[in-house]
Amino acid sequence: MSASKLIGILLIVAGALALIYGGFTYTRHTSTADVGPIHVAVQHRQTVAVPVWAGIGAIVLGAVVIAMDARRA
Repeated sequence: MSASKLIGILLIVAGALALIYGGFTYTRHTSTADVGPIHVAVQHRQTVAVPVWAGIGAIVLGAVVIAMDARRA
């Protein structure tokens, strides 16, 4: 399997996941206070939304990359 075909497949899968889930959430840990034996930590949940146009664009770009690879071979 050529590298360009693999990149095209990865783009299609990433675009499909972006359309299915619409974004992703991650947790950022920060330490706010360490006083003696007491440790206070704060967790911030961040959500990143992936636009629909980005998911569709990744799928289309992946298909174009695969088509160009097939045409070259």
